[in-house]
Amino acid sequence: MLDVVRLRVLLAVSRTGSLTAAAKTLHYSQPSVSHHLSRLEAETGAKLIERVGRGIRLTEAGKLLADRAAEIIGRLDAASEELAAHVGLRTGRVRLAAFPSALGTFIPAAAAGLATTHPGLQLTLTETEPPEALRLLRAGRVDVAVIFRYDDTAPEEVGTSMTHLLDDPSYLVTPDGHGTLASHATSRWIGGCDRCRSHLLQLCAQVGFEPSISFTSDDIVAVQALVAAGMGVTVLPGLALRAHRHEAVSATEIPGSTRHVYAATYGAPPLPPATAALLHALRAAC
Repeated sequence: MLDVVRLRVLLAVSRTGSLTAAAKTLHYSQPSVSHHLSRLEAETGAKLIERVGRGIRLTEAGKLLADRAAEIIGRLDAASEELAAHVGLRTGRVRLAAFPSALGTFIPAAAAGLATTHPGLQLTLTETEPPEALRLLRAGRVDVAVIFRYDDTAPEEVGTSMTHLLDDPSYLVTPDGHGTLASHATSRWIGGCDRCRSHLLQLCAQVGFEPSISFTSDDIVAVQALVAAGMGVTVLPGLALRAHRHEAVSATEIPGSTRHVYAATYGAPPLPPATAALLHALRAAC
């Protein structure tokens, strides 16, 4: 059976044209290169190199074996890289979709942790709200979707698994820090994304009024700027306030009002190694 190390030596000699250059390429001594070639000739029963003046060249048998060695070693190296990517996560890609305030808070820490533990793994990020993130997950366009729900008893999406990351309390955001939800029954309100606006309507209904929503924006910077300017009040989750906090607004936690943040993955376990590594980094960051 042919020895792979000796095939690598023959290939290096073929590519460099000399024993000295091959030894330098392989970080071997020249006598070691000569020894491997002698052993390979003994294994094959064929003369593989011949002297030409002060140099060497491959015989026809040597050229034939060197060509086959290039194919064999190329396939071995490719298999090694594929296995390393699968087991050691030295290379590869993993894709994450997440809502804005997650991207502005814990996800950068998760990305940094993943880069430290698996520096060859490429992470791509997509900013989107939970419904679209789940559509991307089902379509195979992302590997993990970070989403939120206000109802922690909601059934899982078919084919998906949910890993709980954190609970995120809601806050009444006003320009002066005074009042409760009920005391702002006649105030103007600022609504956010569809899910957040539905949550706002539900909270207000629980204390007996329907809010008058004068402005709607998904931009937490714009929403807080409107509040600071006295144009209304709003409800924001804690992650949004961590991502950006206007110096002229006040926030009061609303008891019993929490959204639940999950990392959604698709398919039956076990997860692909890159996906599992990202999930671990998200849990650690949270």
